[in-house]
Amino acid sequence: MNFALRLFPALLLGCLALPALAQEASETLSLGEPVEPALGSTYVAETHGDWELRCITVEEGQFEPCQLYQLLTDADGNAVAEFNVFDVADDDPVVAGATIITPLDTLLTPGLRLAIDESDQTRFPFGFCQQIGCFVRIGLTEDDLSAFRNGGVANVTIVPLPAPDQEVVLEASLSGFTAGFAALEARSPAAAQ
Repeated sequence: MNFALRLFPALLLGCLALPALAQEASETLSLGEPVEPALGSTYVAETHGDWELRCITVEEGQFEPCQLYQLLTDADGNAVAEFNVFDVADDDPVVAGATIITPLDTLLTPGLRLAIDESDQTRFPFGFCQQIGCFVRIGLTEDDLSAFRNGGVANVTIVPLPAPDQEVVLEASLSGFTAGFAALEARSPAAAQ
């Protein structure tokens, strides 16, 4: 008897068994279940252009703090700094705030300079450093927010500690800022009232 003819019944039997095996496998396979973020963890609630709306999970019924976030990279694509914008209770002239976190090896004495597009730079002092980096806290006025909404790029300039004669200019895209800040305001405690 030809080898192919002897193999044919075995192949036919195997093909007939496949649906039964597939059904057994589908009964043992899991599709998983969504996992709720742990209390106190950060998650991305929405994305608007180049900005993420990040929130911290809290117990149900409590106010969930959120902020706009963008990771700033250098010309080689290396992560260098974090840019966070948050809503505050209006305290004329401050209507919002920003925190920029730079590497620990940033020279602090020149401060951080910020400019929207080609506008004049504004210098801000560093407030403190922790293990994750050095922090600059910025109060934003309505004019500042307007510049962010109408601008294309926020240029952040820092000086590296190992090279105090050089500057590093990081670009924060303002694409999506207007929609992102509106979403941020909609999640504020004032909007809930």
